[in-house]
Amino acid sequence: MTREIRAIEATDIMDMRAYGEQRKALRLGQVEAKKKRRLSVGPHVTVFFESYDSMWLQIHEMLYIERGGAEQIPDELAAYNPMIPNGHELTATLMFEIDDPKLRASILGRLGGVEEHIYLHLGETRIAAVPEGDVERSREDGKASSVHFLHFPFTDAQIAEWRSGRGTVIFGIDHPNYGHMAIIGPDMRAELARDFA
Repeated sequence: MTREIRAIEATDIMDMRAYGEQRKALRLGQVEAKKKRRLSVGPHVTVFFESYDSMWLQIHEMLYIERGGAEQIPDELAAYNPMIPNGHELTATLMFEIDDPKLRASILGRLGGVEEHIYLHLGETRIAAVPEGDVERSREDGKASSVHFLHFPFTDAQIAEWRSGRGTVIFGIDHPNYGHMAIIGPDMRAELARDFA
C-alpha cells in the first residue's frame, strides 16, 4: 500500500516578518504540543517524537535565526523533511542531556554505537530504531553524539496493534553502558497514533 508522504514545501514557509510577529505564540503552542510527545528514558535521555508541525516550526526557527533568506530554504527542507513521519513510522529526536561538560564527555565517550541499541517494544514485537542517515553518530574513538535522529518503521499489523491500545509499549535502550526503559503511556500512545496517517 502506498502512502502519501507529507512534506513541507517552499510554499509552506511564512514570510519572516510575519513569522517574527507570531513567533512567541507559535513557539508556546509547540511547547504544549511537545509535552504530549516528550519521554524521559533513564537519567540522561530525553526523547521527542517529531511531527509535521514540529519540523515546520524548526525550519522557521532556523530561517528566522540564521537569516539566510530564500537561498537557505532548500537546505532546511532537505534537513528536516526526512524527520516528518511518513504514515508508516514514528520519528524521534533523542538527546543525551548532561549539563556538566566533564560528565557529558565521560558518559558519551562510553556510548559508541548506542544508536544500534534503541528500540520500541510493542506486544511481542521489538521495533529497532533506524538512525537518520545524514551523518555518522558514533566516532571511531567510541564517542557517541549527544543528539540522534531516529526512525521506527512499522508494519500494518504493528500499526493496528499500536492503535488497539492493548498491552504495554516500552521505549528501550540496551547499550551495555546505558540500559534504561520507559513506558509510553496511553495518552502519549494515542497522540502518536495520529502519526500513522
